Amino acid sequence: MTNQEILEQYGPRESMDYDVVVVGAGPSGLATAIRLKQLAQTKGQEISVCVLEKGSEPGAHILAGTVIDPDSLTELIPDWKAKGAPLNQPVLEDEMLFLTEKGSIGIPHIFMPYNFRNDGNFIISLGNLVRWLAEQAEGLGVEIFPGFAATEVLYDDKGAVAGVATGNMGIGKDGQPTDSFQLGMELRAKYTVFSEGARGQLGRQLIDKFKLDAEADPQSYGIGVKELWEIDPAKHRPGLVLHTAGWPMDSKTYGGGFMYHMEGNKVTLGLITGLDYSNPWLSPFEEMQRWKTHPVLRSYLEGGKRIGYGARAITAGGLLSLPKTIFPGGALVGCDAGFLNASRIKGSHAAIKSGMLAAEAIGEALTQGREHDELIAYPEAFRRSWLHTELNQARNFKQWFKKGLYIGSFMTGIENLVLPVLRINNPPWTIHHSKADYQSLRPAAESTRIDYPKPDGKLTFDRLSSVFLSNANHEENQPPHLTLKDANVPVNVNLKIYAGPESRYCPAGVYEFIEEDGQEPRLQINAQNCVHCKTCDIKDPTQNIVWVAPEGGGGPNYVDM
Repeated sequence: MTNQEILEQYGPRESMDYDVVVVGAGPSGLATAIRLKQLAQTKGQEISVCVLEKGSEPGAHILAGTVIDPDSLTELIPDWKAKGAPLNQPVLEDEMLFLTEKGSIGIPHIFMPYNFRNDGNFIISLGNLVRWLAEQAEGLGVEIFPGFAATEVLYDDKGAVAGVATGNMGIGKDGQPTDSFQLGMELRAKYTVFSEGARGQLGRQLIDKFKLDAEADPQSYGIGVKELWEIDPAKHRPGLVLHTAGWPMDSKTYGGGFMYHMEGNKVTLGLITGLDYSNPWLSPFEEMQRWKTHPVLRSYLEGGKRIGYGARAITAGGLLSLPKTIFPGGALVGCDAGFLNASRIKGSHAAIKSGMLAAEAIGEALTQGREHDELIAYPEAFRRSWLHTELNQARNFKQWFKKGLYIGSFMTGIENLVLPVLRINNPPWTIHHSKADYQSLRPAAESTRIDYPKPDGKLTFDRLSSVFLSNANHEENQPPHLTLKDANVPVNVNLKIYAGPESRYCPAGVYEFIEEDGQEPRLQINAQNCVHCKTCDIKDPTQNIVWVAPEGGGGPNYVDM
């Protein structure tokens, strides 16, 4: 049954009214909610705010490095330390290495571009910070509904966004309601804020509907494949931030590694691969496993134990790829818009700040009795903010690296070290790009095949054992949340031309081409493995795969990530 048929038979849906509905309990969404309540308290007003979260709890789907710049958190909650925010490990050392297959070249700190320096920052679990932010929001009266995925945007009779609806629960694989069926609910609001993270399902629809990206460069993405390890205490260097460039990537492929030494003998490490790579034989997951075999990484990890795994797409286009962030009735914040600063490898501070700016614009509108209009004050405040200054200074970063490792590294040094020394804080040039990531793949026949070594089960691992550590779980009897516009395309186009890249760019083993004796190959989708990274939605060369939210609560359940 279609959703419309279900509504006709089982509707109408129950409805709840709020001043503001926030979709996504990440750092930007929770910052929006917290700031709204703070403003209401200051003005002696009452603003009703609810936050929907598709994960089983706030933080369950949160995955990031993370080294956080605490400035925006301090703006939001000045006494965060006294309130027990989980920022426990300050950065004490910065290292930047260019890797060759067996060796490395270190950059002296004096020559390290300012964007890679982390004085005053903290190594954290972003998931744990989000859980703490959720506690602060609830303490202010914000209603948080975990396990409910927003799957539909609601509009009023003038075409303005008027809220969202949650997905129906208890729909079987055949699309028919089961014995546990529960109709979704409508949450209507004067303003709706979308903070779903990179490539948000509803954010993507809004960008298309209102043509918010008409004047922006195409968004550029990366996929971060991350692991959490507990290592030998003798090898642990609390507060060390290590970044790498070069091997295992070739000079034309954007990518870089990180290893952050947290407290408690834990290190978080991962490899980010730009999703504008051109070789369809490349596998970001296997590249990350291969990266760990480098002598530098091996020296820290041998004798340790892997205790966590996950993957997530990130926005990397920066200011030039930022869409218009407002539309009638709402706004985009955080990575749903693309505020991450790829040059600093940081997005949490930007997410928090964008949420605060949106909240202040909404607070002003509500005070004036307005609703469902465009929040002009939000982008205007952004243009006056330190966040705009920061992103504007870094606007060329990913564009330079699209020209290769050497040009990208040289120009990053010019823009982030030489120009600041000359007191030129804004590069006097702007570099644009016009190609979306999915358009960059070459045919397999024109590309160098990459054969990856088998995992050893000690330092390197396979996908399935990795997904196990993500605690991913989905209700088996539900419609697939990885949908195909045309079921014939994967075999007839992707497999024949690009050697089935979805079987390699997915870090969770979701896509598998099955070839049985005497039969045509077919694509098998193992949706239960999905960690919601959304790489398939971004990188599929025919844009035939569409990621939609599964039944609420499904997906990974990350711990300390």
